[in-house]
Amino acid sequence: MVEDARNRFAEDVFGHVVTKDGKVLISWQGRTVTTVAGKAADKLIAKLAVADRREVQHLLARATGHFKH
Repeated sequence: MVEDARNRFAEDVFGHVVTKDGKVLISWQGRTVTTVAGKAADKLIAKLAVADRREVQHLLARATGHFKH
């Protein structure tokens, strides 16, 4: 379970799309903010496949680099 003391991951503010060429496009409130490609994208896709909703939000936040803000 993801530690979320401030309950920031209760809402689905992050979204993602996996493209045909294996990139992960991460959006925040409907706006694309980060693209992950290569080996990092492969690892992220594997983690997203087995994560629950809150964990997905946490993984996407970490991938954007703004998970502490």
